Amino acid sequence: MFSLELLFEAALFGVLLGCFYAAVSLGLSVAFGLLDVPYVAHPALLIMGSYATYLVSSLGIDPLLSGLLLMPVFFLLGMGLYRFYYETFEKRGSDAGVRGLGFFFGIAFIIEVVLILIFGVDQRSVRAGYIGSSLEIGDFRFPYRMLVAFAVALLLTLVLTIYFSKTFNGRAIKAVGQDESALRLMGANPVKIKQLAFGIATAVNALAGAMLIIVGPVEPAMDRIYIGRTFCVVVLAGLGSMSGTLVAGLILGVVESVVLMTFGASWAPAVSFGLLLVMLGVRPQGLFGR
Repeated sequence: MFSLELLFEAALFGVLLGCFYAAVSLGLSVAFGLLDVPYVAHPALLIMGSYATYLVSSLGIDPLLSGLLLMPVFFLLGMGLYRFYYETFEKRGSDAGVRGLGFFFGIAFIIEVVLILIFGVDQRSVRAGYIGSSLEIGDFRFPYRMLVAFAVALLLTLVLTIYFSKTFNGRAIKAVGQDESALRLMGANPVKIKQLAFGIATAVNALAGAMLIIVGPVEPAMDRIYIGRTFCVVVLAGLGSMSGTLVAGLILGVVESVVLMTFGASWAPAVSFGLLLVMLGVRPQGLFGR
């Protein structure tokens, strides 16, 4: 039976879930929101980050530390991906967005197939002392795995917000999608700035992938679940807003948690697409518009 206590419990869990959604959407917020790159391979690279974390943690390293160690590798991977995208599509001008969309869909498909060939279709998980235990406060129980995701989302948002607002390269990344000519006059190379930004977006995926496998088991096809949720968070926030991504993640998490409690789990996946359609119809620029 519906009660205020259950609603409050759902809202609390939704806050933790929302911070997790924000953490897995930050990389897309940089690549799609700031650079206007149709980065639909983002969820696939997120899952790849989870499996990379699984491999590194199998050596006895904590999953969270594994994600941090993988960030430089994913940073270089992201820089390489953008360079190939630029030379093949963006540099040629016309139809770069449409052709790039096909390119990144292809990347996502290749990643999924390779993961299936290597790991099979079975779910994989990691072990850590904070996975499977909870913090009890009164009648409420907060899973430590969700609290870890909550803390990481706040830290990532803070670090990226400071970087984009206080450093020259960060401000250049925010400006490159708006006026490349003005950026050249300031002595910055727009291509190198975009390459740096794409590297950052992909590096964030390594840590977000670690969060994903800490929160629950993963499988190669799970990227299809998160493509709607991550794009919903980025569009809801307003393209390129780091703090807005956190707020949008919280909104999605709370609404999804309440819908799950009220109507059942089968309705929860529809929440992100519903919010996305409403936002595009009512306020296309998002809550915190660029």
